Amino acid sequence: MGARLTQPRHHACHVLAARQTGRRVWRFEVKGSTLQLDRAEQFNTDQPLPRHWGTKDWRTLGRPRLHIAWLHPDRVFLRVVHLPAATPDETRAMIELQLERLSPLPVAQAIWSYHPMPGAPQGQQTLVVVIVARETVESFLGQLESAGYQPDRLELGALDQLAAVPVTGDGAWIHAGVLGRPDLALVAWWYSGILQNLSFLQLPPPENRPALIRSQLHQAAWAGELDGWLTRPPEWHLVADPVTAAEWEPALSEGLQTTVHVQPPPAPDELARRTAERALQANGLPSLLPADHATRYRQSFVDRLWMTGLGAVVGLYLLGVIGYFAALGVLQFQLRRVEARIEEITPEYNRASQLKARAQVLQDRQDLRFAALDCYKLVAELLPEGATLQSFDFADGRRLTLNGTCPEDRVMAVIEFSSALRKAQVRGQPMFDPQKGEPFTQRRTPNANVVSWNFSLELSRPEE
Repeated sequence: MGARLTQPRHHACHVLAARQTGRRVWRFEVKGSTLQLDRAEQFNTDQPLPRHWGTKDWRTLGRPRLHIAWLHPDRVFLRVVHLPAATPDETRAMIELQLERLSPLPVAQAIWSYHPMPGAPQGQQTLVVVIVARETVESFLGQLESAGYQPDRLELGALDQLAAVPVTGDGAWIHAGVLGRPDLALVAWWYSGILQNLSFLQLPPPENRPALIRSQLHQAAWAGELDGWLTRPPEWHLVADPVTAAEWEPALSEGLQTTVHVQPPPAPDELARRTAERALQANGLPSLLPADHATRYRQSFVDRLWMTGLGAVVGLYLLGVIGYFAALGVLQFQLRRVEARIEEITPEYNRASQLKARAQVLQDRQDLRFAALDCYKLVAELLPEGATLQSFDFADGRRLTLNGTCPEDRVMAVIEFSSALRKAQVRGQPMFDPQKGEPFTQRRTPNANVVSWNFSLELSRPEE
């Protein structure tokens, strides 16, 4: 079941554990207010990680992802300190004041962080200070970079096991194999529900193993008596998987001459989830990742984004150029086909055009001949009595001009004749265009009772 998170900034988290047997990477997704395991994969030591596991891309701009790596726990120094409750900045300042006393290394050559532990009394806080040589961290980061993994934080998975294992009563919890080596254990001394001390326990060779184990644990117990927190004999607990417990438990029971309670450790998936949850809720706690490396990784991420964007733009441009030339080639090919087809059918087209022109001339001649006859017929039918037609002129195949005379009392009949002729139809179609032609005009002859008249009409057939 996922742990509840408060206002997560990241949408996903990768946790990498590098061991001699290979690298294991967990991916956790932030679903609502919970952290859930999405998937986990195992990779060989000499096998680079896939890009989607080790590096960030443009998609993490909208969905930020946190990268965490477990530092090898056998290369660190652990110190337990009890300080007054304070803000993270105040706590950091108090630890810095004691760092020279706590660190076995020169402060300038060390990188440190701290982790709050549960069980501190009111107004106090119990912290585990993690100290590691800068050279060790840089060597470890070099291995991760060669594998294609750039972490945002370096964490210690052993701390999450200390917090995950239930503590009942006063005693020592021996976490065998948690430091990455089956022959090395981390001993957590819990008294009054508070973590008092952390010490390392080496599994000696089989010869005289129980006595050497008893000697190491008694030295740590005497230190506790001198500090005043070991007030009664401890109960002994072994936290180990069945294989590791089978090697440790007999030696511990024989060396301590008492019962050793065996507890199973949290599953690796649970430890990875706890580490991811703790890192997502770090709230300004210092990381073991050097600041210069964090800056370099961030700049590398920005450079990748620029290069990816530039590559996308160049790719789109090249794709457009390729598409343009491909379309141009297709159009040129089609143009050549059309030109070849035009060249092929041009002689036939020319012959057809000539035949069409000849046919049109013949048709026009035929139409004009019948048009002249139709005009003559209409004039003969509509010409009023008393009017005399002096000329009938059919010019340009379109224009009909009529001239004539009539008595003065027949002028209105000739005007009606002109109007009727303009509206005349032949075979259901208007014979003349009523909007064209010359209007009706008349002229009186002096000293005579005769009027000369004339008008013109145009055929309404379309011009070819």
